[in-house]
Amino acid sequence: MMHTFSAAALTLAVYMSSIFLVALARKDNSIVDIAYGGAFIAAVAAAGLVSGTGHPRQFLVAAMVTIWGLRLVAHLYVRNRGRGEDFRYRKWREEWGSSFLVRSFFQIYVLQGAVVLIVASPAILVMASPGENLGLLDMAGLVIWMLGFIFESVGDRQLLVFKRDPLNKGRIITSGLWRYSRHPNYFGECTLWWGVFLVAMGSPGSLWTAVSPLTINFLLLRVSGIPMLERKYEGDSAFEEYKRRTSPLIPWFPRS
Repeated sequence: MMHTFSAAALTLAVYMSSIFLVALARKDNSIVDIAYGGAFIAAVAAAGLVSGTGHPRQFLVAAMVTIWGLRLVAHLYVRNRGRGEDFRYRKWREEWGSSFLVRSFFQIYVLQGAVVLIVASPAILVMASPGENLGLLDMAGLVIWMLGFIFESVGDRQLLVFKRDPLNKGRIITSGLWRYSRHPNYFGECTLWWGVFLVAMGSPGSLWTAVSPLTINFLLLRVSGIPMLERKYEGDSAFEEYKRRTSPLIPWFPRS
């Protein structure tokens, strides 16, 4: 098992270092967001090349991670094209000053590579030890993954279309899935990784990989997801009213 995780970790180290060099040349750390989905595909592919046996569970998790990763890469590429560096990275570029080079490498690229390794751990474990034949847990995991994938992809698409309309400049999206959750795409992200974890439960000794969805939930709820985005709108009366009426993550009917 260790050599499987080592192969994934080494691949991530090379991948994230390469993205760092490209970002350095372009003076735009935002490309790490676009590369994020590809990092999962690279890590799971490396694990599969080292330990894959052709087991159906290995094909299933590889497909789940690849489909999710490719969609995310495509979406973020389209969304960020021509926008320049994201406000988060511009802020860090200004704050870090002379230590920017070192801090950006370790605090953005190395840290994100470590997060990818943790979150991808259920899929990597399946590559190392696929377990017995597919069963009910695999089917349940696939259904939950599909639910999360739909919420994430539809939510992202609705937000992209909304923001592209000049009439919506300065406004907050409150329609579609965004009527029932302030972050339906994040709900989808959290949900689909629980699906991957359930599929991985068919592998021996897989319980510890619950760290994957738990990490995603923690990051989106407490660190770089909802808190960072909503901080931008603090004090905005329209957003405060939307926040009062709408569930932060799990979709539910708006409060009156």
